[in-house]
Amino acid sequence: MRTPRRKRLLAAGTAWAVAAAGAVALSFGLAGSASAGEFLVNGGFETNALNPWTCTGSTGSVVTGHARTGSYALAGAASASDTAQCAQTVAVAPNTTYTLSAYVNGAYVYLGVNGGASTWTPSTGGGYQKLSVSFTTTATQTSATVFTHGWYGQGTYYADDVSLDGPGAPASPSASASPSKSASPSPSASASPSGSPSTSASPSSSPSTSSSPTTPPPPGGHALVGYLHASFANGAGYLKMADVPDSWDIIDLAFGEPDSITGGTIHFNRCPATECPGVESDADFKAAIAAKQAKGKKVLLSIGGQNGEVQLTTTAARDNFVNSVSAIIDKWGLDGLDIDFEGHSLSLNTGDTDFKNPTTPVITNLISAVKTLKAKYGAKFQLTMAPETFFVQLGYQYYGSGPWGGQDPRAGAFLPVIYGLRDDLTLLHVQDYNSGSIMGLDNQYHNMGSADFHIAMTDMLLTGFPVAGNTNNVFPALKPSQVAIGMPANSYAGNGYVAPAVVNQALDCLTKGTSCGSYTPRAGKQPNLRGLMTWSINWDNYNGNEFSKNFHSYFG
Repeated sequence: MRTPRRKRLLAAGTAWAVAAAGAVALSFGLAGSASAGEFLVNGGFETNALNPWTCTGSTGSVVTGHARTGSYALAGAASASDTAQCAQTVAVAPNTTYTLSAYVNGAYVYLGVNGGASTWTPSTGGGYQKLSVSFTTTATQTSATVFTHGWYGQGTYYADDVSLDGPGAPASPSASASPSKSASPSPSASASPSGSPSTSASPSSSPSTSSSPTTPPPPGGHALVGYLHASFANGAGYLKMADVPDSWDIIDLAFGEPDSITGGTIHFNRCPATECPGVESDADFKAAIAAKQAKGKKVLLSIGGQNGEVQLTTTAARDNFVNSVSAIIDKWGLDGLDIDFEGHSLSLNTGDTDFKNPTTPVITNLISAVKTLKAKYGAKFQLTMAPETFFVQLGYQYYGSGPWGGQDPRAGAFLPVIYGLRDDLTLLHVQDYNSGSIMGLDNQYHNMGSADFHIAMTDMLLTGFPVAGNTNNVFPALKPSQVAIGMPANSYAGNGYVAPAVVNQALDCLTKGTSCGSYTPRAGKQPNLRGLMTWSINWDNYNGNEFSKNFHSYFG
C-alpha cells in the first residue's frame, strides 16, 4: 500500500532479492555509426555524456576517475528506492545470436536483455569484473533492450566498455532510441547466486481444465476490497466511515502499527482532527462500522503498511500481538484482520528453505498468532493478506537467501505464511503495483502497468508454482474464491495504474479466457475469481470513483 505522505513506492522501498533486483537499464541508442558487429553507441561513455543512455530518475551520470579504459565511465547511484536502471534499445535481426558484455565495478551489478538472459556479480571483487551473456532473437524480433543495474541499498556502481556484438550492424540503424517507460528489466534465472548458470525453472503445470461458464459465483459473490485511510491524512483527503460508498464489500482500516518493531503490541490510532479536519467522533466511527456490517460489509484491521514493521521474533511478541489485536477488534467490533507486512517484517533465516515447514521465528510466530485469533473468533473471522510481488511471485525464482547465500532473505517470505494459513485464508490480494519485473510461468518477465502483468501474476496463484524452480517443492494453487487482484485506484495512488479498459481486459482473460494477449493462463478460465482490491478507497473517491464504478459495471 502507498500514500504520498506515508507510503514509499514499495518496489523501490523493498530491496529486490540479489538475484531479482530491479535493473538499472542502460538505455542504449541504436548503433548508428558503430562498426560492423557493434550494436551500441557510446558504450565507453567517452562522449562525456549519457546520450543515448537513459537511466531511471537522475540515478545515472558519466564520471571521471573510475574508468576502466579511457577517461569516463557510467556511475549508477543505486539507493534504497532505485536500482539506477539504464536501458538501450537496439535494432537486431531475427533468429540471430548476440553477445552482450560489460565491465562492472560494485556489489550486485547486473547485465542482461529485457525478457531474456542476464548475469550478475555478487561482490565487489576489488575492481572491474567482466560480465557477458548471450541471447538469440525470435523469428520476428527486430529490436532488443539491454540493461545494467545495481541493487537497492548497495550504493553506486560503475560500468564501462559495454558492448553488444553480433554478425553485423543493424540493417536500419538510427541515431538513438529511448526505451519504453514500461521497461523494467530484471535478471532472469539464467544466473544463479553463485555466479554460474543454472537451468531456468519450468512452468509448474499444464493448463487445468477450463471451468464451465455456468459455474456459480464464488461464496459471497465477487468482492471489491479497498483500504480506508483511517489513521492519517494525505492528498486524497479524509473520508468518514459513514461516507464510504456501499460499493465496497471489504473495508480495510489503514493502519494498525506496532509500539516497537519486535515487541508485538499493535495500536490503532484514529486520525487526529489537527491532521484530518472534519474527522468523526469515536462513537460515530464505531456506529458507522456497525451500519456497514448491517449491510453485509466486512470491516477489517489492516496491520503494517510502510511504517508498520512487525517482527514477531519471540513467543512473548506473538502473545502481545494476539492480545493487542484482539483488543482492537473488540473495541471497534471488527470482522477480522488484514496482514499488510512490508519492508523487513518478514525474512527467512539462512537454511530455512522449505516453505511448507518454516523454522524462522518471525514466520512461525505469525502463523501461530493468526491461528490463535481464528480459533478465538471462529468461522466469522475474516483473514486477508496484501503482500507485494517480491514476497510471493518472486518465489518462483528465488526463495530466501538461497542455497549459496547472498540473496535477499525476504524473497518469497510470504509463501510459508500463505501456505500455513491456507485453510483460514479468506482472500489474498497481492499488490500488483510498485513492483519490479517478475518472471511468470511462461519464464518471461512481466512488467507492471499492463493487463499482461495482472494476468501472469494472478495465474501463478491460481496454478501454483515450484518454489525457487524446485519441482519437488511446489506452492499449491489457491482457490479462485480466495484470490483478488490488487491495483492502484489512480496514478497518484501507486505505480502501475491501468485504465478501466485494461482492468477489464485482465478480467476477461482470467475469468472468460478471452483477450489474453501474449500470455495464456495455465489455470484456464476462472469465473470464480473473487474480485479486485485497490489502494485506496480515498484515492478512488478523489478520482470520481472510477475504480469502484468500473468493478460494478463489470461484475454487476
